[in-house]
Amino acid sequence: MPKFYSAKQNLLKYLLLIPFLSVLQNSYSASPAKKKQIAKLNTREIIVDFSKEKGALCKTPLECIGAGRANEGLRADWQQQLAYVKNACDFKYIRMHGLLSDDMGVYREDKKGNPEYNFQYIDALYDYLLSIKIKPFVELGFMPSALASGSKTIFWWRGNVTPPKDYNKWEDLIRNLTLHFTERYGADEVKTWYFEVWNEPNLDGFWSGTQEEYFKLYRYAVKAIKSVNKEYRVGGPATAGAAWVPEMIDFCNKNSLPLDFISTHTYGVKQGYLDEFGNSGTVLSQDPMAVSGDMLNSRKQISASAMPGLELHYTEWSASYTPSDPIHDSYHEASYVLDKIKKVGAAANSMSYWVFTDIFEEAGPRFTPFHGGFGLLNTQGINKPAFYSFKFINQLGETELINNDSSSWACKDSKGNVQVLLWDFTNTHPGDSVNNQVYYVRDLPAKAKGKVKINVSNVPDGDYTLEIYKVGYRSSDAYTTYLDMGKPNQLTKQQVEQIKKLNDGSPVSSEKVTVSKGAAFSKELDIRENDVYLMKLVRL
Repeated sequence: MPKFYSAKQNLLKYLLLIPFLSVLQNSYSASPAKKKQIAKLNTREIIVDFSKEKGALCKTPLECIGAGRANEGLRADWQQQLAYVKNACDFKYIRMHGLLSDDMGVYREDKKGNPEYNFQYIDALYDYLLSIKIKPFVELGFMPSALASGSKTIFWWRGNVTPPKDYNKWEDLIRNLTLHFTERYGADEVKTWYFEVWNEPNLDGFWSGTQEEYFKLYRYAVKAIKSVNKEYRVGGPATAGAAWVPEMIDFCNKNSLPLDFISTHTYGVKQGYLDEFGNSGTVLSQDPMAVSGDMLNSRKQISASAMPGLELHYTEWSASYTPSDPIHDSYHEASYVLDKIKKVGAAANSMSYWVFTDIFEEAGPRFTPFHGGFGLLNTQGINKPAFYSFKFINQLGETELINNDSSSWACKDSKGNVQVLLWDFTNTHPGDSVNNQVYYVRDLPAKAKGKVKINVSNVPDGDYTLEIYKVGYRSSDAYTTYLDMGKPNQLTKQQVEQIKKLNDGSPVSSEKVTVSKGAAFSKELDIRENDVYLMKLVRL
């Protein structure tokens, strides 16, 4: 049946169209000056002066990196990948679970119940770490089954999460382990390490005891370590969700117990926990201060406590707490990482990204090459976008320049080279109605965000090589290349090499430039959502 409109209805339609028509007309009839002004709104400017220094660049995020469990560190491919990451990113420490778990063969008891210790597997692992100049951030856990009070375990590899059946035997184990480290590596070396008691005891999955029982575990552990050398550094509570920080400090203060640092964890998703299979689904938080807000708050809690000078170590952090979250594989993760690091500044003494490799078996061996694993590299050693965030930070010079742009660092080094690392972080996640596991597995083209103009004044005269590196959609974006291949469940050697070659982080442009006396150096770049650029001005 035909639909007729009254004159009144037609008038109403016209009145509603007026604002739209006005905007449309203005967009076409704007003067050249107006158009230039509109274009300028879409141009971001990074203006720095080579001679104006902010100070030494804080490289907190390169202090420590995570790994799954100690036994995985005995694998050849794990060691090869760690050496590769160390060379590219220069992480100083590494932290992992399961140092005392049964698959490391550390502890048993004879027929009379007398403890027997064996540190051969730990020696093999730590000898390797130190050979490539990475120090252990020693996580003391989980409980050897022969020393455990119960049978509750976590993960495919069955880390026992129960308190010790005998706290004195726990203390003796930790003392003997610390003595062994001292004899093998020397006290001066071990003084540079950190000893962290347990992992996430505020979660039932990781600790079957109470908070009081965790504090007891800490009491016996710190006593054991300090009995070997009072200068060895011990801390905790290694909690999930930035929890127990004031409680830990209060407990140690009231009981006159040593506490050398606070450690805790944070992730950027909104729901659930201990979901190693990704079955419950995760949702990236829309809070711009997710992750970084927790770190800043922990520093405030320490500053307001009875121990205001404590070091703060975030020994786990990432966008998501599950190794089945495709955001970890996505190009979005690269800018996410940089956004969080920049906002934290120097509030933490270390920020240990969880983890460096997808050789990570909490849920058992994984069946596909890209499965949302935590790693900076996938199982085959393919660089993910987040890998480049840390590699780029490592390539920044030691001196930071004054810079009012909140999403970049501008630096110089002792040779007179200039580096500018910049990014756009745009949270494109549609919200609570869609899980990460549905959203980030897609091909997600990035929208244009305008231009970035970089201007560096007072650069010393001379010839330079200008190198531009880029990470973003289809640029050092291995996962999208994998999608283009049809998401094969297994990769051939040729496919692995092809993905690596197409996403190897090579410069997107390189040219020779000359800086003349009195002239500022400038460069303009097109930028899209979640692009990351590293610009290097290398003196010839």
